[in-house]
Amino acid sequence: MHRLYEFLRRHPMWVDGFWAVCLLLISAVWLVAEAEAGEFRRLSDWQLLAAVPISFALSVVVWLRRRWPEAMLLLAVAAGLAQLATDVFAVPPDFAMLVIVFTVASREVRWASRLALVGAFVGPPLAVLRFAEEDGGTFGDIAALVFFLVCFLLAWVMGDSLRTRRAYYIELEERAARLEREREAQAKVAVAAERARIARELHDVVAHNVSVMVVQADGAAYVLDSAPEQTRQALETISGTGRQALAEMRRLLGVLRDDERGEAGEYVPQPGVEQLTELVEQVRGTGLTVDFRVDGTPRPLPSGVELTAYRIVQEALTNTRKHGGPDAGATVRITYGNDELSLLAEDDGRGAQAELYEEGGADGLGHGLIGMRERVGMVGGLLETGPRPGGGFRIRASLPLAGQH
Repeated sequence: MHRLYEFLRRHPMWVDGFWAVCLLLISAVWLVAEAEAGEFRRLSDWQLLAAVPISFALSVVVWLRRRWPEAMLLLAVAAGLAQLATDVFAVPPDFAMLVIVFTVASREVRWASRLALVGAFVGPPLAVLRFAEEDGGTFGDIAALVFFLVCFLLAWVMGDSLRTRRAYYIELEERAARLEREREAQAKVAVAAERARIARELHDVVAHNVSVMVVQADGAAYVLDSAPEQTRQALETISGTGRQALAEMRRLLGVLRDDERGEAGEYVPQPGVEQLTELVEQVRGTGLTVDFRVDGTPRPLPSGVELTAYRIVQEALTNTRKHGGPDAGATVRITYGNDELSLLAEDDGRGAQAELYEEGGADGLGHGLIGMRERVGMVGGLLETGPRPGGGFRIRASLPLAGQH
């Protein structure tokens, strides 16, 4: 039974065709009965002939009402006018007029719906006046008028209600689809932001640690034969730096992997201001002179500010090793204020190329100072970068503490 229902739902014209054939058969029986009624006939021979195309036209209206509702409405109007002109009293297929009024009222073509509404108001009075029986009485005519008016208006109201409900459901579906697209877009933006953050983190980790390892490896190669102990220390520094880089990379890449058991992995905590001492000592071990000082009273800071400060110092010292020259020295100052953390990192070396501090940045792959600007912007701070008077390069940042969590 369900399969039959699904089949008929997919082929509605077959259902309409079935009812159209039923109307034709009923009309044929009615015409034959009217022709054989003898002295009780209400229609003349030529009226019976006129009733044939009228009945056929109204049956076609029922059959094709879904495919061409507007055309079928006009055909029904023409059939009704033909009935009035030929004085052919109601034939069985006149039921099609109720059907077509309901159909066009349920569609979005407004002129057809309005025309059907006008027909619902005008048709019944015209029919009652045209086909009123002399001995029927005024009460009978009024009762017939009220009955036909109620039927036609009810058909139009039901069709219009169906149209409104269908439009409401379509709007709900569109809204749900729009919300789903917005959620997907927001998810993509969040993923892109997270990937950008990881890219910046990876750049900072790899650029710093690899540069330390390269410097130590070059020093070890230089003193390999003359100072084995220094070579051993350099190799130990390379080994420790490599392990530190791997640990941080595991922490960063861990957020990209879904744990099969749904448990959070154990990764190295994000570095902060307290780890700057270790960072400076590591850099000093490469031969770079670093003057590091902390002013003010150290206190717990928001995690975003901690990580931003650490990465700025890390990037600044990395750039000093890469661009400052062999005799460059660096200065790092951290100042705890009431409302902000101030950071100064500068060197007295050759200084970086202009492209590094101009808009856009261009240090190799263009991630260093761009990453600084993005990090400082994320915590609502200010960043100043550029050449230092007298030579070298300077990076100054102010990281607000209010509103950070």
